Amino acid sequence: MKITVLMLAMMSAGLFNAAHADDAALKATFNKIGLENPEVQSSPVKGLKAVTTPQGVIYVSEDGRYVLQGPLFDVSGERPVNLSNQALIAKVDALKNEMIVYKAASEKKVITVFTDITCGYCHRLHQQMKGYNDLGITVRYLAFPREGLGSETEKNMQSIWNTANRNKALDDAMRGEAISPIAKSAASKVDISKHYALGEQLGVTGTPAIVLEDGTLMPGYQPPAAMAQILGIKA
Repeated sequence: MKITVLMLAMMSAGLFNAAHADDAALKATFNKIGLENPEVQSSPVKGLKAVTTPQGVIYVSEDGRYVLQGPLFDVSGERPVNLSNQALIAKVDALKNEMIVYKAASEKKVITVFTDITCGYCHRLHQQMKGYNDLGITVRYLAFPREGLGSETEKNMQSIWNTANRNKALDDAMRGEAISPIAKSAASKVDISKHYALGEQLGVTGTPAIVLEDGTLMPGYQPPAAMAQILGIKA
């Protein structure tokens, strides 16, 4: 959704006529313009409200007059921090029981990787798992089939995430071995469409996409040593 379309829709919905739009009014307005179940929260910037939508986090001034779309960065430190994605970290952690995790014995940092079993660079990252773990980096996987929901890749990844031994199933798939399909049933507890939707909110457009603990999104493969340097881990 382009910001111009969003702003025009909000104008027609009457938001700009509000002297001071409270959270309930903001939610009602966003529902009117087709944003389902928006979550309105305070933001780190005084005078702005953060609104979580299926397209990501957008910002609205408290008087309802201004709308900002796009990531909000804190550049006060050594490295810019994506505050928009930081607001979504709780949603990432809420899926921790659905992640396929390769835990470092001496854990120093945790990264969450949106992966696709048909992605060459995802294979490369996975092949170097021991290197990440040896450096103290725990890798947590969420599914992001690049061909979209309903694709053959999505069906295969749905099967992997619902096997008794997810790690072995993923290891086998990353080696190119055949995937045993499982029927969707009450026993299929994990729905990877939630992973995919969260990836889109975070701005994932390709794989591997690496989310750091502070919400920073790093698109693309990073070898273990480079990843450790980014995370501030000393060898």
